[in-house]
Amino acid sequence: MKVVILGISGRVGSRLSHELLQRGHQVIGIARDVSNVPAQSGLTLASADVADVERLVPLLKGHDAVVSTTRFVGSDASSLIAAVKAAGVPRLLVVGGAGSLEVAPGVALIDTPQFPAAYKEEASAGRDFLNVLRGEQALDWTFLSPSALFEPGQRTGRFRLGSDSLLVDADGNSAISMEDYAIALVDELEQAKHSRKRFTVGY
Repeated sequence: MKVVILGISGRVGSRLSHELLQRGHQVIGIARDVSNVPAQSGLTLASADVADVERLVPLLKGHDAVVSTTRFVGSDASSLIAAVKAAGVPRLLVVGGAGSLEVAPGVALIDTPQFPAAYKEEASAGRDFLNVLRGEQALDWTFLSPSALFEPGQRTGRFRLGSDSLLVDADGNSAISMEDYAIALVDELEQAKHSRKRFTVGY
């Protein structure tokens, strides 16, 4: 497939690019500054602000999917959806956050007392982004939320998938490495089991 990664220069974007390239996909990586992104076979780089729809649409055209890894604060879901549609790209996959996952029926992680204040703005913006997607009926979208602890780590290939509830292990920990997250998202890209849905991944 020909896949666009928005936010290629970030920690998640770089790992997704690696996973895609290892599986033989062609990748165009877009970020404001791509000067520090290593050149790789199958990877094309372009500098653009994802909020600049006029600049973005021509770069997206001709691709099979767009993967957005950009921060939600400062992002606009409606503008991104419009750009993907205008470019004629059939699928949008979004790297989500854990804050909107439920820890009890009707109770999101972001709304619990222990949720860190430092992450609240981004998590709230992520929940708003997801709600916009849930109202979208024309575009085939998928929103993949990681577990609560989401950091670089090992690529094990061993994880669980869930839907709208936070995944925790037997000790009550909720975690997924960015490397294993990349596997789950590229699996979804290739197999499309969560069309117009949010799902989550964790150990």
